Amino acid sequence: MQPEANQFTFLLFSGAFLAVLMGTFVVAMVVLHRQRQIQNRERIEKLKTEYEKTLLNIENEIQQDTLSHVGRELHDNIGQLLSLAKLYLNSSKPEKQAEGKEYLNQIIQEVRGLSKTLNLDWVESVRLEEFIGQQLEKIKSTGHCETKLETIESFGSFPKDQKLVLIRVIQECLNNTLKHANPNLIEIKLIEEQGARKIQIIDDGKGFDTKQESKGSGMFNLKKRMETIGGKFSLSSEVGKGTFIELELPN
Repeated sequence: MQPEANQFTFLLFSGAFLAVLMGTFVVAMVVLHRQRQIQNRERIEKLKTEYEKTLLNIENEIQQDTLSHVGRELHDNIGQLLSLAKLYLNSSKPEKQAEGKEYLNQIIQEVRGLSKTLNLDWVESVRLEEFIGQQLEKIKSTGHCETKLETIESFGSFPKDQKLVLIRVIQECLNNTLKHANPNLIEIKLIEEQGARKIQIIDDGKGFDTKQESKGSGMFNLKKRMETIGGKFSLSSEVGKGTFIELELPN
């Protein structure tokens, strides 16, 4: 009986030990799962905060640019038109007064156009390819370089928040090109590859050595901004052979 009792005791303690071990394992798994849930929530909150901060910064930047543009237009364009209108309206000649009234009509149209740029509602109404075309046309009209736009009809639309980020990233890329590259041609392509929509910004300017660390944070900021909307930013360049930038857009 003694061997059987010993065997029973061994089995009893073994079973109890396994039960405790299994219980400890289950508790550990539950704790680990909860920790991962907390970490995931914290990561999501961090991404959400970064996204909101990025949008706020971009809205502020665009509004500052808009106010600067409005200030220049009021001073250089509308101010001059008002002076001319006053001059002609004070004339005793009917034909000069009529010309002054025409200037007043032109001023009204200019002011209406400026008022539309003082808020960001235009972002919702403008298509991305339309905005890019406007930017390239402005560059071309300065005589700085030639521009070219290639797009596809099925490129699609974007929510306002995503479009805001894309607009600012494209503006920064073009500004950097004009500031540093001295190109003869800037070309932008809106394409679709393997289900992914992409914007390619290509110039034939001076280029630069991408292996050398940049002193600024411009490229890093562009990359982070694309990441906040689920997109990707990549750049390749070579001295004397221009620069190629690709923005892979969120689905």
